[in-house]
Amino acid sequence: MWSTVELREIRVFLTLAEELHFGRSAERLGLTTSRVSQTLRALETRVGGELFVRTSRRVRLTPLGERLLDGIRPAYERMETAFAAAREQATGVAGPLRIGTYTHLNYGPRFLEIVKAFERSHPSCHVVTTDTGLHRNPLDWLRDDELDLLAMRLPLDEPDVTIGPILSREERILAVARSHPLAGRRSVCLEDLAGYTLPYASTLPAATMDAFVPARTPSGRPLRRVEHRTVADAIVRAATGETVHPTVRSFLEHFRHPDVIGVPIRDLPASETALVWLSANRSAKIRAFVHSAEVVLA
Repeated sequence: MWSTVELREIRVFLTLAEELHFGRSAERLGLTTSRVSQTLRALETRVGGELFVRTSRRVRLTPLGERLLDGIRPAYERMETAFAAAREQATGVAGPLRIGTYTHLNYGPRFLEIVKAFERSHPSCHVVTTDTGLHRNPLDWLRDDELDLLAMRLPLDEPDVTIGPILSREERILAVARSHPLAGRRSVCLEDLAGYTLPYASTLPAATMDAFVPARTPSGRPLRRVEHRTVADAIVRAATGETVHPTVRSFLEHFRHPDVIGVPIRDLPASETALVWLSANRSAKIRAFVHSAEVVLA
């Protein structure tokens, strides 16, 4: 009897045991309701008894159905896992996927959800994250094959880099000391920043840094920028009043300081972050992770 059972019949049985509804089961399986009923009847004929009690109001497993479910489901899940692992090994979606960023703000609010969805779909592959810091250009981690993907702030105009799904989009604010002259404003514009010192990271791509902390005001007045190497350095300098720090709203949510507040910057557009990778890197793991990100973010 077992040799005549089809995998399609097992899938119908397991789906119906989960949904306990013929219409929803048919929708999940991409079948008609009548086809689900026919398939179930064929399986019940092979087993020799009813697996479900059907009434006009409900569907439930019989004792025989419950026993069959307890025996089949673990075996079916192991078979699915084994097939997925074999497919991933064959296609290259296995082992570590290396993702980095210079601040975890760049990952956006749904990054962990993306990672979990990816690892559920690809159990032979796991995500490894790295803090790249600001001691060198983060893109060099891709170019030196130390990472597969980066979460980077935009814009980027590097010809060898592909920009993927947008991970975050945030309002721009100015982080300033509570005692700073600009702290009492309802909002500020770039012209207000002339005469103050702003933090700057020369290791970031020029297009990215200049959009985040501009070199000049819209009228052409130069803005004084000083080097900083860590996020901790930026928040401490802002707290002491040494600098005013153009950033995003989540910066003050993740790096709280009792002496720093945020004032909206009204003439800077929202800042975006995205997944990026080397265009020449055609890894199946990258394509699979980007697909998971697109599904979650959609």
